[in-house]
Amino acid sequence: MHKCFVFVVATLFSFAAFAQTDTTGPVMKESDRKHGKVYHIKPAVDIPIAVAGTAWTLYGFSKIYGRDAVSEAEILALDRNDINKFDRPVTKHYSESAKSTSDMFFYGSQPLPLVLLFDKRIRKDAVRVGLLYLEAMAITGTLYTTAAMSANRFRPYAYNPDVEMGTKTRGGARNSFFAGHVALVGTATFFMAKVYSDYHPEMNNKWILYTVAGAATATTGYLRMRAGQHFRTDVILGAAVGTLSGLLVPTLHKNHNADPRLTVSPLLGTSNGFTAVLKINR
Repeated sequence: MHKCFVFVVATLFSFAAFAQTDTTGPVMKESDRKHGKVYHIKPAVDIPIAVAGTAWTLYGFSKIYGRDAVSEAEILALDRNDINKFDRPVTKHYSESAKSTSDMFFYGSQPLPLVLLFDKRIRKDAVRVGLLYLEAMAITGTLYTTAAMSANRFRPYAYNPDVEMGTKTRGGARNSFFAGHVALVGTATFFMAKVYSDYHPEMNNKWILYTVAGAATATTGYLRMRAGQHFRTDVILGAAVGTLSGLLVPTLHKNHNADPRLTVSPLLGTSNGFTAVLKINR
């Protein structure tokens, strides 16, 4: 899965290649607003988050995909009845074809935001959007690798007696929690939907973008379960993390030209007390 960041880096270089002059400043200027500068970047905050998150993710990938092999005795000691009833049915699944298809969704989604470059307005902000994408992927990757390293949860196929022992004793058999494929597909697809929607608020059929993103994420989750790679709870959490990261990173960077002002005034007349008005300029 660490290969996904090769796609992400390639995507970012493409964003940079198409970028024009970036006018990021401490406050979004009126000229930025007129020229469609939808997102505000704080280099002192966003760049360290993106770099540190990417570094940790790459480190985490090296750890979880470089685990020592599991002993055969440990595999034989596993009992599917120890799995909660909600997750237990997945222990009966294993499919190499489903795994391969889920990989296609996974690797195909990573460079998907490049499609945004066909939009003239977004292309002008390629550096900003590219940095936000790296930040979203880094956050998702950090959460995934940290969880996988900490949980050490066996994948469903480890409990399946029909799967070859050689497959079940691989170190990666401990990387079930949570579903990284699902999380990263969700991040990429929902990020793309959110960014395009933000640059085109007049669009009437935004639901189509989010429906496609949701369908891609859900399909990946289904395939990962059919492949015996993840439990239902792994997929649900992965989908939640990926979706939130893909949506919240652009959302939290939008309209950062807000200048909140709190005005407190006493009430006039016979009443006692005060009024408070919070004004946010957008």
